Amino acid sequence: MESLPIHRAIISVTDKSGLKEFATFLISHNVEIVSTGGTQKVLETAGLPVTAVSAVTGFPEILGGRVKTLHPFIHGGILANKDDPSHMQTLHDKGIKPFDLVCVNLYDFAGAVARQLSYEQAVEEIDIGGPCMLRAAAKNYHSMLVLPSPEWYAPAMEEMRAHDMSVSLQFRQMMASRAFEATSRYDALITSYLRP
Repeated sequence: MESLPIHRAIISVTDKSGLKEFATFLISHNVEIVSTGGTQKVLETAGLPVTAVSAVTGFPEILGGRVKTLHPFIHGGILANKDDPSHMQTLHDKGIKPFDLVCVNLYDFAGAVARQLSYEQAVEEIDIGGPCMLRAAAKNYHSMLVLPSPEWYAPAMEEMRAHDMSVSLQFRQMMASRAFEATSRYDALITSYLRP
């Protein structure tokens, strides 16, 4: 898929910089936003329409928020190859709506380390769902746009404005590489912290 129209996004961010402006841009162009916890609250407080992840999955957040987005209604919508009719048929058969954009940045594990939290407390700052969504969207960049940091909101908006709310394959591939770079750095930090 050379040009990807953006119709549906999942946004789950720790760093809320530029979030309201970016979400407002998406909503003004009729993009549906699905979101989690704190991100959802920020968007709702700003008066922006947002769909809770639990409304999509039909399942509440559990284990103190450890399990929110790890669900076929989320990951099926992220990982489906839109050029593969069998993938799209599966989504149709299972009632799964595809996503076009994953906007995720990760729990602040570096901040947890800097605050010298106990191991038990620091472990709670290890993001699981976020890296899974980033990696899934990056793997499937032929059918998805992934934005792993607020620094990419402006370039993404410029790209969408220039292409009537679509994004090019070249831009999606670049963002996929940045997403894998972000998860790689994150894992390296955790590895270093846990190594005896």
